[in-house]
Amino acid sequence: MTGIVHLIVGYIAIRIALGGSGGSADQSGAMAELVSKPGGVIVMWIGVFAFLLMGLWRIAEAIFGSSSKPEADSKKKEAFHRVKALSLAVIYFSFALSAFGFARGSGKSSSQQSAGTTGRLMQNTAGKVALVVAGLIIIGVGGYHVYKGISRKFLKDLEGNTGDLVRRLGMTGYVAKGLAVAAIGLLVILAVGQAQPDKAAGLDGALKTLGAQPYGVILLVVAGLGIITYGLYSFVMARYAKM
Repeated sequence: MTGIVHLIVGYIAIRIALGGSGGSADQSGAMAELVSKPGGVIVMWIGVFAFLLMGLWRIAEAIFGSSSKPEADSKKKEAFHRVKALSLAVIYFSFALSAFGFARGSGKSSSQQSAGTTGRLMQNTAGKVALVVAGLIIIGVGGYHVYKGISRKFLKDLEGNTGDLVRRLGMTGYVAKGLAVAAIGLLVILAVGQAQPDKAAGLDGALKTLGAQPYGVILLVVAGLGIITYGLYSFVMARYAKM
């Protein structure tokens, strides 16, 4: 399901770049696009259960640890793996909640929600500080994705023999997604500095801001293709991920 969402987000981004009506180039936009198609509601309900199962799997990994890690791992690495698993569980549960909303016909735009939340936090100093910290953390997450792609550390998450195609998909996908995530964090910080909560509009806002730059059409198409590549790699992860 994660792969499908990324494929649709990338497709919407390219459609926006080429002057189409597009839609929201983020998770909510992808889900809205999917649920509008024949059989989309059924697929969305499947997605709800899939995301819940992945979230529960990561919760179990956070509690009991991963059996795939070598015994020589230090306590720091063990703690890092558990925190990472817990973070992924939160993400999967949020995806499940979003998918549940769209499956029931009550899904909302994540871009509007994020702008509204940002606006409320901007009303006081503590909220602004929290947003800046959140923006820096998001940039750090994006940077880690880029590093993981360039260094090919994502291969450690896979088992079995992987060919050149898998490595290329992983490298391109992680770098592209990392840059997109980092752009979200940067927009959050800029939104605080300029007191414009509408700028903190998540992935959709980041991609549309990218498209508004010089050579933005080319950049947006490249970003869309990169996100599609990550979507394709998600299917590889589903097949070869260490359990």
